[in-house]
Amino acid sequence: MIDFDGAWLGSQAARRLAEADCCEIAPGLTEKEFSRIEATYELEFSPEHRAFLAAGLPVASPPEEGATWQQPWPDWRHADEDDLRHRLEWPVREVLGDVAHGNWHPALGARPTSKEEALKVARAVLARAPRLVPVYAHRFIPAGRDTPGHPVLSVWGTDIICYGHDLADYIDREFGEFDEDAPWNPQASVPLWKDFLG
Repeated sequence: MIDFDGAWLGSQAARRLAEADCCEIAPGLTEKEFSRIEATYELEFSPEHRAFLAAGLPVASPPEEGATWQQPWPDWRHADEDDLRHRLEWPVREVLGDVAHGNWHPALGARPTSKEEALKVARAVLARAPRLVPVYAHRFIPAGRDTPGHPVLSVWGTDIICYGHDLADYIDREFGEFDEDAPWNPQASVPLWKDFLG
């Protein structure tokens, strides 16, 4: 079944990215490629992310000085499997990194007394969280066919913020033009991840 709202959001995001003329865009992913990727990485793209990547696959951006990512767009077609797994594991790894350095976020529950127990509890909590899929660098959208319209999240350790009301709004904010006076009240609804938002 096609989710037309998700498909519409994805096509709008793809159109806006093309208009921003900020990166190279390869032909979109085929159904066969989506099937291979989803089977290999045990995920389902959200309806809007799937429509976005089907319309055109962003593959290259000029590297920014001091950037964390040499190539911020995940290349779902040609990237090394380890690279894509690294990107997919980023949100959990980042939160666990903060916990390992003694930081604890209330979204993880009651803080254990030892570092080892804190890591164990955090791993268990994060294992139950919905999977986040990379869109660009450390910007993520929830996986799942039944998850259209979620905000795009920026994940850096436990510093997690909304970076767009949805995928189309995110593309405008990151690469295009947007009305800075427009209302800004994204409603994150992803279990656990929404609890990190301040």
